[in-house]
Amino acid sequence: MKNRSELREVIMKVIYQTYILDKTKNNYDVDELIKEQLEVENDYVNTCVKGIIANQKEINKLANKHMNNWTIDRLNKVDQAIISLGIYELVYTDTPSIVAINEAIELSKKYSEEAVTKMINGILDKIYHEEEK
Repeated sequence: MKNRSELREVIMKVIYQTYILDKTKNNYDVDELIKEQLEVENDYVNTCVKGIIANQKEINKLANKHMNNWTIDRLNKVDQAIISLGIYELVYTDTPSIVAINEAIELSKKYSEEAVTKMINGILDKIYHEEEK
């Protein structure tokens, strides 16, 4: 059984795949993409992946609002997936804010450049403070 951090990495990979498949206009079954990454079905992964897809427009809008002279679609697909997961957990789940932010940063440290990690931290921190109000 995978821990939550490992499950977040699975979510990020599935979301990344959907972005690539959407861009190339290939059809896919999101449940099949999840199955390719997990041996055992997991409600947390299913909920997050489908929630990110369902709320993508709002997630992108929120990300763009907090990016300085930049838009999420200019980032590579991995970074977009990490930001989307971070925002989704922050806004749409009861995951503690500090956990959602730290997990996104850890994924970013593993898959992104340092400058992007700082940017992701900044975006999520701004959203967190906005949500607190």
